[in-house]
Amino acid sequence: MILVTLQDVYKDYIMAKTRVPVLKGVNLQLAAGEMACLMGPSGSGKTTVLNIIGGIDFADRGRVSVYNQDLQAMGDKQLSAFRNKTLGFIFQYFNLIPVLTAFENIEYPLVLQRVGKKERRRRVEAMLEAVGLSAVKNHRPDELSGGQRQRVAIGRALITRPKLVIADEPTGNLDHRTGKAIMELMKEMNEKEKTTFIFATHDPMVSSYTRRVLHLLDGAIVKEEKA
Repeated sequence: MILVTLQDVYKDYIMAKTRVPVLKGVNLQLAAGEMACLMGPSGSGKTTVLNIIGGIDFADRGRVSVYNQDLQAMGDKQLSAFRNKTLGFIFQYFNLIPVLTAFENIEYPLVLQRVGKKERRRRVEAMLEAVGLSAVKNHRPDELSGGQRQRVAIGRALITRPKLVIADEPTGNLDHRTGKAIMELMKEMNEKEKTTFIFATHDPMVSSYTRRVLHLLDGAIVKEEKA
């Protein structure tokens, strides 16, 4: 089953009144259960591709389909609901809510979905155990290490049981050992839950965990490698 299709996708940004091409005809399909990776130098368009897949940004031209839905045809409210129910996001800088505990950060997407309190607690406790954070569930982000905060971000991304997780430089702020542990965790969840992952990264260690590596250069996919 194909979850994501990008066909002849173009995207420009306006910088100081100058139009700068960022994506130049990107074509990509992502199937259910895949772990795929976008690699390329800074400015090659990796994050823009992820943002378009996640409905955070929109293509200027081309076809974009996620779960057979045209995200560009949705209104803001409909798009927010779609993202919350069907996508998980992991960012390099965690983007945790500082006043909430680890438990509450992971729980928050379920609150937005209006899941009942008893079911929320059951699912969050199970997720905390899965990501190895049960002992620090009442700690706020500033009381956690970088690796622990990234595990909270992963738990938050997966708590809604999305079919697709979008991860932008998920190990960018982590030491090699912690980053490897994070990738092992995501690989395990891919195998057990059949969660689909797409990463953007500079890190060869991240790409070693994926079955497809798509190389971007100057806004286009120039090479694809399969494990």
